[in-house]
Amino acid sequence: MKTIALELVPPNLDGGVDEAVEVGRKVVDSCRATGMTDQIKHLMIPGMIAEDPDRPVEMKPKMDTLDFWETVRPVIGDVRGLCTQVTAFHDKPQLTERLRSLRNSGMDGITFVGVPRTMSDGDGPGMPPTDALSEFTDVVDNRGVILIPTREGEQGRFNFKCDSGATFAMTQLLFSDAIVDFLADFARQTPHRPEILLSFGFIPSAETKVGLIDWLIQDPGNDVVKQEQDFVARVAEKSFAERKKAVVDLYKRVVDGVGELGFPLSIHLEAPYGPSKPAFETFAEMLDHWSPLTDQ
Repeated sequence: MKTIALELVPPNLDGGVDEAVEVGRKVVDSCRATGMTDQIKHLMIPGMIAEDPDRPVEMKPKMDTLDFWETVRPVIGDVRGLCTQVTAFHDKPQLTERLRSLRNSGMDGITFVGVPRTMSDGDGPGMPPTDALSEFTDVVDNRGVILIPTREGEQGRFNFKCDSGATFAMTQLLFSDAIVDFLADFARQTPHRPEILLSFGFIPSAETKVGLIDWLIQDPGNDVVKQEQDFVARVAEKSFAERKKAVVDLYKRVVDGVGELGFPLSIHLEAPYGPSKPAFETFAEMLDHWSPLTDQ
């Protein structure tokens, strides 16, 4: 796909269409203010599901992925779609219908994701993501998986997903350059070269009080993740200029490190606390260093 994708979380249902339109306008205004107009080629819309009750920001019922996409796309303009789809809650006929609807609406790629932390693998009436990867090759051309380079056993897990039919992987938010060694090792051990959507997130000062990013990347007992959490906490306390520099420097280390490994690369950008001008200023400076749109 060789794209730049911006993640937009569906708004709360009680906000209705008006809130969805407002989100789209914030993106348009922020792009215009930071010189990023026409750089965002895809919106990545996650299918939101309830998770642990300790989530720092309360999870209220969200607008459906498809409804939000069809509402926000006309506001933003010439963009295509990517999304995540939990596979465990729909049987095969229901999931087939859902995937066809997403594809027909302009979703170029769909990332199959598993059960939330509150459930065990295999729970639910549907199928695990690895089964969906091979089952729906004729429905979805670009079939994605989540890649967490800091997770124990991820090399074997990722290889199995590629064997099962994954054509791309979207990383968890990256707050270290662990992905560089991970992909270097993966490239040495396997012939698979799926497209990698490298995910980077803006760190606002609000993180010091809320801790949403800390919660999103948590993996108790994992020292590498603890170091990433410490990085986020340190950066969140700094001035905007310092926060921007820290994230841009990390971006440079990652893209320079993986650029020669033979994987097609795309960029996935996320502002976990919502779109804002400071976030887009940071994204713009990152893309000034390297962009998949100019590396053809």
